[in-house]
Amino acid sequence: MLDRVFSYIDEHYGEALNDLVKLCSQPSISARNEGLTECANLVADLLRGIGAKVELLKVSGAPPLVYAELTSRSAEKTLLFYNHYDVQPPEPLEEWESPPFKPSIRNNRLYARGVSDNKGNIVARIWAIKSILEVAGDLPLNVKFVIEGEEEIGSPHLPEYVEVYGDKFKANAGIWESGSKNAKEQLTIYLGVKGILYVELVAKGPSRDVHSASATIVPNPAWRLIRALSILKDENENILIPGFYENVKPPSKRELEHISKIEFDTEKLKENLGLKQLLLGLKGLEALKRHLYAPTCNICGLLSGYTGPGSKTVLPSRAMAKVDFRLVPDQDPDDIYLKLKNYLREKGFEDIEVKMLGKLYPARTPLDAPIVRATVSAAIKVYGKPPVVYPTMAGSGPMYLFVKKLGIPISSTGVGYYASRAHAPNENIRIKDFIEGMKHVSAILYEYAEIEEK
Repeated sequence: MLDRVFSYIDEHYGEALNDLVKLCSQPSISARNEGLTECANLVADLLRGIGAKVELLKVSGAPPLVYAELTSRSAEKTLLFYNHYDVQPPEPLEEWESPPFKPSIRNNRLYARGVSDNKGNIVARIWAIKSILEVAGDLPLNVKFVIEGEEEIGSPHLPEYVEVYGDKFKANAGIWESGSKNAKEQLTIYLGVKGILYVELVAKGPSRDVHSASATIVPNPAWRLIRALSILKDENENILIPGFYENVKPPSKRELEHISKIEFDTEKLKENLGLKQLLLGLKGLEALKRHLYAPTCNICGLLSGYTGPGSKTVLPSRAMAKVDFRLVPDQDPDDIYLKLKNYLREKGFEDIEVKMLGKLYPARTPLDAPIVRATVSAAIKVYGKPPVVYPTMAGSGPMYLFVKKLGIPISSTGVGYYASRAHAPNENIRIKDFIEGMKHVSAILYEYAEIEEK
């Protein structure tokens, strides 16, 4: 049956590509609340087009969440797909070779904002199901879609959606929104995410910007903020907030044995990023271990005073920094937030305003979960070689709501590749990967339908 499904995909991928072009032509920028309802309606129409029962769910203040069900006539198992239809802002626009919301095909790649993160995966999954239905007339298991519109701003309303509609979302297992091929053309599969605490720190000085000659007697909030930031971690990357590490759960022996077999090409990474060395001079396995299992304290942005061309001698009235902490099991973002505020106060920085902008909890699925085994075996059938399975990823997402709250084991795979440039100008996917991604999803459905639950 799969061979026939694969043949259907090969014959009709152009139609799937047309759907993807249409979806990527619709801006859906959650950071600016731009085009979200319109994009949700487009996604809903694609799902209705394959016979899904679709609902546009709402909670107060949130864009629509697209929920869809397809029921098998012959199976009781249910597989859930989580995706998001919102995208990052496209700026800086001048670095795009073609307009971000006018999809362009060049060198067998489709360029558009959101094509990799995450609209390519949405369309690939819908078309995988469509292909099975066209060939077999029925699905090997029940399918649900949860496609939200706020992932790129931290999914602030998804906890409420899960609280209100969680019974609808229940499933035996799930497939997360993303995945890609690495530089060696190996499919990568992720089984977890880090949590995150995202904060804004603000230092205030005079009531208005003043002449820089006043630096003799007027306190500069930029210096104040820099000094506050400097106490957050030391030169060896140790985070200095008291109690920051006390709830960190170390990786299991099995996880460490698993990642020891993964070749992490730090030389290639340095070359791609134009770096002479990685942080702390790390290489190979030690770099991978830190990347997957260490929490972080990162300055995302700094803003103060005059930053335009030429000179303007000014002492600014305000300085702001945006900082994120990537968290690992069993760290709690609310706990870290309180510890951060207390630490700044104890160190004499009670004047620094600390505002929480977002939070997510870490989550992880066991390596031996049936959905993991199904994802891996399906990948071997499609790609002809085993994928690289990471117990977790270095990034974050609202996976904990499904893994922890709803008890759904999760595996993550997708249609991107190492140069997809998600979140950056010239975001793209390769058409070959898009086709193989559709085949992988269709194979996952059959593999998971047959696999025995432990």
